[in-house]
Amino acid sequence: MRPTLTAATNARPEPAVAPALALEVRGVTRVYKAKPEPITALAGIDLEVPTGEFFGLLGPNGAGKTTLIKILTTLLLPTSGEARVFGFDVASQTKQVRRIMNMVAGGEQSGYGLLTVREQLWMFSQFYGLPVREGWRRVDELIVAVGMQDQREQKVSSLSTGQRQKMNLARGLLNDPWILFLDEPTLGLDVAAARAVRQLVSDWRAAVPGRTVLLTTHYMAEAEQLCDRVAIIDRGAVLACDSTPALRRQVQGGQHVELELAGERAPQTADLPGLKPVWGAPHPERATRTLKFRLPAERTLVEVLHALEEQGFRVDGIATRETTLEDVFIAIVGRGLEDTGPESAWDSAAEPETR
Repeated sequence: MRPTLTAATNARPEPAVAPALALEVRGVTRVYKAKPEPITALAGIDLEVPTGEFFGLLGPNGAGKTTLIKILTTLLLPTSGEARVFGFDVASQTKQVRRIMNMVAGGEQSGYGLLTVREQLWMFSQFYGLPVREGWRRVDELIVAVGMQDQREQKVSSLSTGQRQKMNLARGLLNDPWILFLDEPTLGLDVAAARAVRQLVSDWRAAVPGRTVLLTTHYMAEAEQLCDRVAIIDRGAVLACDSTPALRRQVQGGQHVELELAGERAPQTADLPGLKPVWGAPHPERATRTLKFRLPAERTLVEVLHALEEQGFRVDGIATRETTLEDVFIAIVGRGLEDTGPESAWDSAAEPETR
């Protein structure tokens, strides 16, 4: 049985009535000073995230994800527009926002390697303002919750990447935040460690009504598994925002089909009306070539196979699958997650802000 992640008893006071919106973003822009011309990282973002939602933010490198998270976590000021976290303005009520949120990023190296896991977490509990006794209680509870009992007295410098990320997640939960920002939390983790992190976050959110999560990830399956809704952003603008099933319905067409055809010549596409085939590279070792297409609702696979047979092709293999979130992403954005945009060079080199 997994341990229950309870609320901190002496953390910040709970609201009498939880706001309907955990995040409210209105017309937020962010322009970085640069030469020869300024760089626009956010171009008027509008978002609403209800209290208690697990919300995903997807976009290629440079889309504006990190800039938006920095604004929502009070690390960066918007150039224009306004953003609120549980009703608190990120620009004018930074202290209130920081008391009710926390953030965990993939690959972060927080703390001091000479400390043990237990010492490290207790140090952060004091940074977050927990009373001493409550701090130790939360530390010991979270060490059990993340499955690090055997590493509790181990020095941080000797932890594996997966163990360090579990510790970072425990650190992010110490102050029992109302909202947890996760920026690529499973980056670089092996399958087992990534699964453990996802399960811990899901358990934490489910333990107390109203807990909210905003996740950025490059793993589409992770977003599909965890998120109630996802927003797809690119070049600083929201292109789509809905649940994964609803986003799938926005992409026209039905099943995705891959046919392995004997021979390396390509069929005449004019004889395949209604299709937009994409040719894979030939497979000389098998003397075949792959034909990929999305099958429209008005066509049947049998019709396509008959058309290919009439051209003298033999089908050696058939594979079909339903539309995935990655298909939706590429259809909406027009490029993959790894493609870069103008924001990339400025996320780590933004001009300093006075908060």
